[in-house]
Amino acid sequence: MYKLSISNVISLLGGVALFLFGMTLMGDGLKKVAGNKLELVLYRLSGTPLRGLLLGTGVTAVIQSSSATSVMVVGFVNSGMMKLKQAISIILGALIGTSVTGWIICLSSLEGSGWVSLLSTSTITAVVAVAGIVLRMFSSKQSNHHLGDIMLGFAVLMYGMQAMSTAVSPLKGSPAFVSLLTSFSNPLLGILVGAIFTSILQSASAAVGILQALSMTGAINFAVAYPIILGIAIGAAVPVLLSALGARVDGRRTALAYLVIELAGVIICGGVFYALDYFLDFGFKYTVLDTVGVAAVNTVFRLVTAVVLLPFLDVLAWMVSILVRGTASQRAADSQFDRLDQRFLLHPALAIEQSRLTVNSMARISKENALAALGQLQHYDEHGIKEIEQREELVDRYEDRIGTYLVKLNTRELDKQQNESVSKILHTLSDFERISDHALNLAESAQEIHSKALHFSEDAAHEMLVLSSAVSEILELSFSAFINEDETLAYRVEPLEEHIDILCDEMKLRHVERLQNGHSSLSQGFVFNDILTNCERVADHCSNIAIALIELSADNYSTHGYVLDLKEQRSHDFDRLYAQFADKYKI
Repeated sequence: MYKLSISNVISLLGGVALFLFGMTLMGDGLKKVAGNKLELVLYRLSGTPLRGLLLGTGVTAVIQSSSATSVMVVGFVNSGMMKLKQAISIILGALIGTSVTGWIICLSSLEGSGWVSLLSTSTITAVVAVAGIVLRMFSSKQSNHHLGDIMLGFAVLMYGMQAMSTAVSPLKGSPAFVSLLTSFSNPLLGILVGAIFTSILQSASAAVGILQALSMTGAINFAVAYPIILGIAIGAAVPVLLSALGARVDGRRTALAYLVIELAGVIICGGVFYALDYFLDFGFKYTVLDTVGVAAVNTVFRLVTAVVLLPFLDVLAWMVSILVRGTASQRAADSQFDRLDQRFLLHPALAIEQSRLTVNSMARISKENALAALGQLQHYDEHGIKEIEQREELVDRYEDRIGTYLVKLNTRELDKQQNESVSKILHTLSDFERISDHALNLAESAQEIHSKALHFSEDAAHEMLVLSSAVSEILELSFSAFINEDETLAYRVEPLEEHIDILCDEMKLRHVERLQNGHSSLSQGFVFNDILTNCERVADHCSNIAIALIELSADNYSTHGYVLDLKEQRSHDFDRLYAQFADKYKI
């Protein structure tokens, strides 16, 4: 009498499937209706902790998934568009917003007779389903299709909820079922079951919805529901943690912040409640909960967690930073970024000096990356490749942070010398970043040579060694000239850059001859050509850096004009320097 038949089990699983599909369909439809506006709203309008909390709540209420909101935020932080502290406030809001689904599910308990039956769940669901399919099938507007998806998703969710409720109805009054649920009133067991169940479903809203379906049996009281809800909160962190696999340090910190927040909420709310219950023995914990009761407990728990933790954003950010420590270079970069304090913008001279010191650090990392990549062509090392990739990500962060800071500084009133300093940094910033990009390309070429076991001919290997030495010297010259503001070194760059161009052209011709004579394969030819292209581009960017230093010092930034002056008038010993480099680096 009180056992679930095979038919009931199949109906229960079907109800779960419909419920999950309906929730997904409704959430996807809501996101499509909003387009990219939700992401823009999160990015632009979450400047303060309170605004971040409210926006996180609102966006999550719309897309019906705190995990989706948090994954979105992980992406923002990972790309450098959002700071960790800002992201944590949005995650706190997402915890509140995800409880909205529980209140929507409460509509499934609406029933009645007579005219009241028109407001029952089955009637409302049917009307919504009909309206949704009409919009989906007979409207030509894409926005109406998305609206139809929302309605159909809601209807499928409700039908799934009803199917689950009907399937578990035989359990009403079952001593075995009641005994099983009573065991979950043990806090540790209840939390564990809730966490595992939610980890499998990867949706806190779905887990709460299934708990609400079980509550319709009349066997769920507060003592059973509360620890399971606490466990559901912990399990909801799984999809967010999975989304951060392969992310940068800040992205992983943001994902871990979700778990830390949920754990803190469970420890605070669970610890306070069970400590007080030990002394006061709350009688209400045996109160039987229906769908509304489960939704209320879930909402109160999440609201308390968010409100209590909101003042401690700095502490939470500090905790996850300790738990997820970056590499030595990343920690050094963080200390460098601390130089770009917003308060310095009120004092342009100080802000420019801090920017100069920071961009010098970026230049050193970019040069180190390029030299390491050239070294990989001669002596391959897998660990060294990973370090090149990490430094490339670091240089990208430098470019974003410094560029944003200088754009803000440019809105201030600057004198002529200050404008010149800002212009020099802005003109060279992208060159440092692009040199690091080409370093990564060279590292990938080294990987290809290693993985395919390619071996260049003796002549090709000699040419490559000569070119690597020439590129290494132009890197040293241009970067030293920039960091030390040495115009004498800067004037030596363009003659070497021209020789590297000619050197690359000559190497391409010679390699074509080797291909024609059968001394080289096509696969070797492709890699060889990629290496030449990237070396040539590195030299071009080194030239840009030197020209920026020379021309901006002369108060006249014109790359084309400077190069013409050197080549046509042969000023600054261009011919002599070119001859020296041509003799030094010949093949």
